[in-house]
Amino acid sequence: MRYIRNVALATAVIMLLTAVATIASAPPNGSDGSLEWRTLSSMELPATALHFKRSLDGKYLFVLTEDQRVLVYDQQGNLQGSIPVDPGVTNLDIAPQGQLLYLIDTEKQVTTTMAIDFIVDIDITNSAFKGEIDAPVTIVVYSDFQ
Repeated sequence: MRYIRNVALATAVIMLLTAVATIASAPPNGSDGSLEWRTLSSMELPATALHFKRSLDGKYLFVLTEDQRVLVYDQQGNLQGSIPVDPGVTNLDIAPQGQLLYLIDTEKQVTTTMAIDFIVDIDITNSAFKGEIDAPVTIVVYSDFQ
């Protein structure tokens, strides 16, 4: 009886691994009669991915890699930045718009929350301006609000 259970377990594991291998090497488009699929996009990563999350609005993809980095990609697959993380970080999550990154370090048993800000260059070439182009900027605040 024990032999039959072990054989059944081994058979189940082999079937599961075969199914995973089949899914991993599935053609870009296809159907199995009750399900259809098509590949929408694909991109190569510079390191093996351990975990990933996409922002709720779909603008950013955060990928935790085995070389202790979180890679941040935009919708077009362009790398927006790379954040180094500790070797014990094994999982991540993000806030809905991608403004916060949550890391789980299983070695230190610590969770870390990081604020994410994207730096954007604004091209002001040929923009209208008044005064000298290299003049200092003065910000005036009227705080006598009624």
